[in-house]
Amino acid sequence: MTGANIAYESSLSTAPLMTEWMAGPIKFELRNSLNSPLSTQFDSETCSSLNSNQEQYSSPGNLSEFSTNSSLEYNNSFHQVSPSPTNFSDTLQFSSGESSGSQDPNYHQSMKYVLHEIETALMGPDGDDEGVGNNDCTTFGGNKQPDTSTQQPRSFSEEPGPESYNDQAPPSFTSRDQYYSYVVQAEKRHRMMQASSPENPQCNLKRLLIECAKSLSEERNDFNKLIEDARSVVSISGEPIQRLGAYFVEGLVARKEKSGTNIYRALNCRQPESKELLSYMGILYEICPYLKFGYMAANGAIAEAFKNEDHVHIVDFQIGQGTQWTTLIEALAARTSGPPYMRVTGIDDPVSKYARGGSLQAVGERLAAMSKKFNIPIEFHAVPAFALDVTCEMLDVRPGEALAVNFPLQLHHTPDESIDVNNPRDGMLRMVRSLSPKVVTLIEQESNTNTTPFLTRFVEALDFYSAMFESIDVTMPRDSKDRISVEQQCLARDMVNVIACEGKERVERHELLGKWKSRFTMAGFQPFPLSSHVNHVIRGLLRGYSEHYTLVEKDGAMLLGWKDRNLVSASAWH
Repeated sequence: MTGANIAYESSLSTAPLMTEWMAGPIKFELRNSLNSPLSTQFDSETCSSLNSNQEQYSSPGNLSEFSTNSSLEYNNSFHQVSPSPTNFSDTLQFSSGESSGSQDPNYHQSMKYVLHEIETALMGPDGDDEGVGNNDCTTFGGNKQPDTSTQQPRSFSEEPGPESYNDQAPPSFTSRDQYYSYVVQAEKRHRMMQASSPENPQCNLKRLLIECAKSLSEERNDFNKLIEDARSVVSISGEPIQRLGAYFVEGLVARKEKSGTNIYRALNCRQPESKELLSYMGILYEICPYLKFGYMAANGAIAEAFKNEDHVHIVDFQIGQGTQWTTLIEALAARTSGPPYMRVTGIDDPVSKYARGGSLQAVGERLAAMSKKFNIPIEFHAVPAFALDVTCEMLDVRPGEALAVNFPLQLHHTPDESIDVNNPRDGMLRMVRSLSPKVVTLIEQESNTNTTPFLTRFVEALDFYSAMFESIDVTMPRDSKDRISVEQQCLARDMVNVIACEGKERVERHELLGKWKSRFTMAGFQPFPLSSHVNHVIRGLLRGYSEHYTLVEKDGAMLLGWKDRNLVSASAWH
């Protein structure tokens, strides 16, 4: 983009549109965009230790290193010049047989009349044939079309506005009617570009992304063109929908090329250094209440279950850094009856050491420091294994101790009956039930992406992450490198998996609270209602963020949301 000229020339005109992910030594190159938000290089040595199932159960913290200099960072301000009839008045050319304007005594009066009619037409609403009104969100691929000459939405490069004539000779007109028609159509094309530009992204870009997914689902031949149009208006430093669109576009391309699995495995394999990743996760923890909400709800339910127990045992199926237990340990240590003897069993997959800032031994050291600080005996037991591989014997549950089991944003990684006839997801709940826990806490994304068809899943994921990106938008500037890193490092990998992978390779399989309730009930559990005190504390937490966060109580559980979209559920069972 230079000056007032608007020209979008895709690099795809001379190279294949789809992303090339070269397997073998896993080294990836984006032929269409070397600085794509998912563009990076991975060496085979880093990935050599990954086996075929490790990626299925890894921690949300195991995310890849991305380039922050993306080619998708387009200028959000389009320097457009509306066509002005007077710009053409000095260059109008009439063919032989017509009087020159300068020779026509009625020329100025006629032009005044023509210009008045043009102004009237341009100021009024567009006709139905154009399908783009001042406030109309055009449905891409629907009944309304931006141009009656085609049944498909035009690529910006195929429909140049009048500005493109700045570098060309002006068109010739043989009558005032031709001139009148040209300017009206040019202005309407200008409006169409404005409606599809980043200045109005919420409706049109979202619909364009859905149309891309629909085209891919139906195996239509307009997918490349739709993706090209989407790429022209997304940006990792733009509006929330533009930023989200940058990652969704890459996910769609990966799905088309069937490279989503390789991407996901590589993103697990290549990670930032521990301090860097911990910094990104810490930023996300501070700017959004989602993780705090989950930790507070789980701690509150476990504290309630342990209030009269002298020997307690927490089995955490994704221990992470272990710091989420600080407030619970402090509360138990401050009991008037004295602190209990506490055991913590930490489960986490072997490839998540960066999310912990070290091995599980580092978690044990942190808990030992807490034990000394709060004067409470704590025994730590490390289980470096994938959740699906955990057995009762590995947990070392002892008679006489009150047991709590915690599933923090983890259980959705375990396959269910749609993937494995043995139904490992429900099998894990039955195994936990056999341990007779006093309480089981569950924190999960409130989204329906498990068994839904691709197009439905795409729309659901788009709605879910749109709300999440909007919530991030109110806390950090759009040009913040930290915000870009948080979204790339902590969210992009999961989005790619939801969009681009299928079967056993798709491990981000979220379910709604109602479905989890059915699973827990069938496994022999009953709801353990969260206390009103926990509700009160969480509402106080949300007041420190944004008024757009919502908290809903449902069947003894709680749902945290952004505006009218629930995002995270917290429930407890016994």
